[in-house]
Amino acid sequence: MTQYRSGRPYLTGLPARPTPHEVRTHAFDPRRRGVDPDQVREFQARVADELTELHRHVRLLAQENDRLKRALRDWQAMHARECRPPNDGHW
Repeated sequence: MTQYRSGRPYLTGLPARPTPHEVRTHAFDPRRRGVDPDQVREFQARVADELTELHRHVRLLAQENDRLKRALRDWQAMHARECRPPNDGHW
């Protein structure tokens, strides 16, 4: 999910990303010769931990991106005020 500049979300048509909580709590259907439930839980915990770290990293990058955009807008506004109006020449 992505957001408009106003902060309102809109769907991009991409599949929803699993959250760490969903990975940790996902239940598998029982099978006659299933897998070791302890191994499944250990794997879920590792994947959920990785997702947690990735979500944190994405959040930090989004914050940095917003900071850079604001700095660029400020610089452009300052530069635009300092620019002289064009002369009467062709260029």
